[in-house]
Parts: sequence; C-alpha cells; structure tokens
Amino acid sequence: MNAAIVGYGRMGKNIEKILKEKKMDIRSTIDNFSQESMFKELNNDSLKGCDVAIEFANSEGIIDRIKIYLDNNVNVVMGTTGWYDKSEEIKKLIGKKIGFIWSGNFSLGVNIFFRIVRQSAKIFNKFTEYDPMLYELHHNQKKDSPSGTSKMITKILTEEMRGKTKVVEDKLDRKIEENEIHSASVRGGYIPGIHTVLFDSPEDTVELKHSARNREGMARGAVMAALWINGKKGFFTIDDFMNDVI
Repeated sequence: MNAAIVGYGRMGKNIEKILKEKKMDIRSTIDNFSQESMFKELNNDSLKGCDVAIEFANSEGIIDRIKIYLDNNVNVVMGTTGWYDKSEEIKKLIGKKIGFIWSGNFSLGVNIFFRIVRQSAKIFNKFTEYDPMLYELHHNQKKDSPSGTSKMITKILTEEMRGKTKVVEDKLDRKIEENEIHSASVRGGYIPGIHTVLFDSPEDTVELKHSARNREGMARGAVMAALWINGKKGFFTIDDFMNDVI
C-alpha cells in the first residue's frame, strides 16, 4: 500500500515512523504549514499513486478535502476532529465510493477503554446512587475542546445510563440537572491526553482512567486502520475495526 500523510506535524511524523516500521511506501506528506512536507496542498498531484490517506489536520475545509479523496479514489483514515456536525453530509458523499474510517482517537488502549467504560456504565445503570461525570486534560496546543475522545465517552454514557440524556461541556454556574452529565476540559502544559470517568455515590467513587504517554499509540492505531480499510468501501468507525479485531 502507498500512503499519503495529510498533516505533517507531530502526529504526522509519528505516523511516518509507524508506516516505515510496517514497510509501507510513503508517497506523499502534505502540510501547508510545514517546511518539511513534500507538498503544501492536497490535490491530484500530491495524491498521485496513493492508496490511502491518513489525515490528522485542521477541520476547516474538510468537505473540500473529502471531495479530492473521492476524485482520486483514495481511501481515508480520518483522525481530524471537530467536524462531527458534518458527519451526515460526509457519509452521503462517501457512499460506497471509497473506504473511509474515522475516530476521535485511534489509540488501541483508548478503544479498549471505551469498551470498559461501556460495560461499567451498563453495571452502574442498575444502581441509581451512582452519578457519572468526566474530565480530560490536554496540552496547551490542542485546538478543540472538549476532545473528540471525550465526546465519544459521553456518547457511551448517555447511551447506557438511563435518564442521562444531556451532556454539559461548559462551566456550570448552577445546580446540575438529574438528566445531565458534566464533561470538563483543562488545557495546559505538554500532556498528550488524560481522560477520567467517575461514578460517584454518597459512599464512594469508582474511577476509570486512561493516560496517554505519547502520540505513538494513536499513530499505530491509525496505521492498523489503514491496513484494515484496504479493499473496503463505505463509511466506517473505529468500532467496526475493533469488532473485527475482538
């Protein structure tokens, strides 16, 4: 497989390292802001000869980029976040034309963590004394808040916990309502990512936590997803990949 790396910052360089480990051919690195990238723009020339694009970039202009991938029949591993309000539009564009897999976090550990959170939420759902909440910590260069990972976690909680129908992501200057889950974000320093889910009762707290040491886990998962999407057509999520693996 021949790969394009779209977004050649720290994540892009981690992806490059894993692709080289897997003996995959890197045909193109694309980044308008990087002096080291092979190309500045995503277009027919920069995707020439590529089978798959692994993208960790800015969400702005994502629809235009999807159309370019479609025009060049290039599969996509989408690690870019902040576009989820356009997911239905993108799903229609993709159809069965190319293979497209996305996740707010491609780390294998995080996706195992999602499974643990879901199973835990099912159990705690049977005990009304326990109230769920979430907070996450990220480095001072992260552009979105809350993280895509946090949004995936709160989606799990609202799906599995009866009566929890709304997520509050802003600060609260009032009493939280019974149907709400509070998701808080903190930005600063150099933390790759820490996500903590708490189930709290008057007597105790049960805490589930995932701490990333670096970005390599996300890069490795993204490359594995690129191998998995080869030969497939349609719009997939990391859950489809995990279901196959597990």
